[in-house]
Amino acid sequence: MSENVVALAGGVGGAKLALGLASVLPPEELKLIVNTGDDDIFHGLYVCPDIDTVMYTLSGLSNTDTGWGLKGESFQALSMLGRYGCETWFNLGDLDFGTHIMRKCLLDDKYTLTETTAYLCQKLGIQCQVLPMTNDSVRTVIRTIGGDLSMQQYFVRDKAQPEVLDITYVGSDMAEPSEEFSESLDNVDKLVLCPSNPFLSIGPILALPGIRSRMMDLKSDTQIRIAVSPIVSGDSVRGPAGKIMRELGYEVSCVTVAELYRDFCDVFVIDVQDKEHCKAIESLGIKPFVAPIIMNSKADKIALAKTLLELDVN
Repeated sequence: MSENVVALAGGVGGAKLALGLASVLPPEELKLIVNTGDDDIFHGLYVCPDIDTVMYTLSGLSNTDTGWGLKGESFQALSMLGRYGCETWFNLGDLDFGTHIMRKCLLDDKYTLTETTAYLCQKLGIQCQVLPMTNDSVRTVIRTIGGDLSMQQYFVRDKAQPEVLDITYVGSDMAEPSEEFSESLDNVDKLVLCPSNPFLSIGPILALPGIRSRMMDLKSDTQIRIAVSPIVSGDSVRGPAGKIMRELGYEVSCVTVAELYRDFCDVFVIDVQDKEHCKAIESLGIKPFVAPIIMNSKADKIALAKTLLELDVN
């Protein structure tokens, strides 16, 4: 029996689970909704870090050592830009430049970001749908003591070191979810929130008008909403999620993430190291499920994907 699976993803954790899901599901049954709040302009090119990480991971081209970029990458173009006096803190490789140049050409020809992403995926041999959350401009802005920073300034240039005071999603109130994203929620059987940063990756998606309420309304005997914790044993598996939670006044715990998602989550998957938190998650009205969720190998990614697909609300 076929199922329609919609996964919300961003960052390396999202890309890892996306690969697991794409490895076990027929491509027509999987739609990946990817955060675009990280998107930015570098050297005149429109760069989509989360979309690119998902594309490179699914196509087998990603640099698994760094978690971003392409394997076998070089940086000659960036080095030359540096000689011309350009800022080079955002590491765009020579192969990566090819993606961004092609994206700019398509966008300049009036293709939407969704259409552009579909074209790039098709050329990379990706069969499932990779869908930007919106075709409109939404920018994640991190407010720090030193001023407002874009996501890339905060995460890449400043290495996530500034203390975070607040996070906003500029433009989200005026943006619309992509038509394909909206349609995917019409027929979803399993909605999966990947183990992505709840503020930097999932937050921008939830900030789009109507998305949170639509996810809250997905309640039937045939639908299930599953979230995978990005926090294991009191810290983020990767990236600054734990640091940001602490600075925003939250306890760094899988329970905190479950509470953030409680309005639209039926099952919350936590790591075996956090099984003692099951009762606290149950008290939120969410069913906890314990499984190995750290994905170091492709086998780990596939195993977690299979676990999620076997879950039900009963």
